[in-house]
This record gives sequence, structure tokens and C-alpha cells, in this order.
Amino acid sequence: MPTTSKANILLVEDEENLHEALKLNLTLEGYEVTSAYTGSSALKAVENEYFDLIIMDVMLPEIDGISITETIRVSNNDVPILILSAKNSGTDKILGLRKGADDYLTKPFNLEELLLRVEKMINKNRKLQEKQTVGDTYTFDNYTIDFKAQIAIVNNQEITLSKKETMLLKLLIENEGEVVTRERILQVVWGYNVYPTTRTIDNFILNFRKYFEADSRNPQHFHSVRGAGYKFTK
Repeated sequence: MPTTSKANILLVEDEENLHEALKLNLTLEGYEVTSAYTGSSALKAVENEYFDLIIMDVMLPEIDGISITETIRVSNNDVPILILSAKNSGTDKILGLRKGADDYLTKPFNLEELLLRVEKMINKNRKLQEKQTVGDTYTFDNYTIDFKAQIAIVNNQEITLSKKETMLLKLLIENEGEVVTRERILQVVWGYNVYPTTRTIDNFILNFRKYFEADSRNPQHFHSVRGAGYKFTK
């Protein structure tokens, strides 16, 4: 059983027998598996859910796997993608990797090898996402946040923070200078797999600007990055 038990995988494969065999084996390994049989249903799933890994066939109805991979990367989603392909030429492999795939397996493949690659890719991605954690308190400008007590000191006044405000602040601060996607925020802070509206996060960011910005209309610390997510800078 992998240490990545309950990681969420999107399986995109239109050949039904192979799809069911892979789904069964991934489920037995402890993964949550979401199925997609067409290119368009795969893109819809990626828009609505958080995945730790996508296993992507190349030859799909409607939209091919390479085009889906490219679309996912253009939208700033860095979910690991393992491509499965009956095409084993070097040119096809290079194209898949160039368009944003992280790994490439040709059919027929060894099931044990696929499961090992899946586990390694998920573990590697999770390690990349684990940033240097901040301590119980964090200070920037004239502001102090006490994560444990769930309070902020602003102009010598104490502001009580909700649990989710505290979690979101910590996530943004631990990723200082980097864009944190809405999907990542909802998954980490709210624990959602299927997302509600992202307006919830927007409201939290507006609150942070009221607390921590000298001019909330021209934020210096809490930034919205259009189409991508949010970023904290000192």
C-alpha cells in the first residue's frame, strides 16, 4: 500500500477493458479514481476537481491527450500527468513531454511499473508542495500574525481570525512570492475535492487587504493573479 493512500487520480482512457483493469488496480492500491472516457469529459473533470495525478491516454474521442495536456498547462495547472500511448516513437514521446507531460509509458506496459511510476510521481509532487513552514508567529511590516492563537496585531489592535482565515494566511505566507492556485487553496484550506465557487476565497483576500494593506485598492502584500490564483509578498 503506498504512502500516498487516498491520493486522487483522474484516469483518462477510452478503451473500456483497460480502463476498468487500471481502475481496479489503482483502487486496490488505495487511490481514489475518477474516470473519464473522452477528452472533453477529462477537461471538465480537471476544471471541477483537484487531482494528485492524471493518467492520460493519447488517442481519445473528441480531443486527444496531447491537446488536453497542453490546455491544462496553459491554465497554470501543474498536476502531474502520466501519458499512455500505443505510439512508441521517440518523436511522439518528445512531443508529449514538450507539451507538458511529466512521464510517458508506451502500450503494452507492465502494470507493476505503472503503479511504481504513479506512486513516485505523487510522492515527488507532494514533496514539492511542502514548503518551509513558518512558526507560530509571523511578522511583516508592522503586522504580526499569531497562527496558534488565531489573532493578528494591526496598529496595536488585536483582530480575531477565523480558522480558515488563519489557514489561508499560513498557506500564502509559506509560499511567499509564488502564485497559489485557487484549486490548491480550496483543497488545502477547505478540504474540498469538488469545488464550490471561488468567490469564497476572494472575500477572504478582501478581508486580508482591509487588515494588512495601507491602501486596500493598491495592495502591496496580497495579490490576485488573474486566471491563476493568489500571491503574498512581504
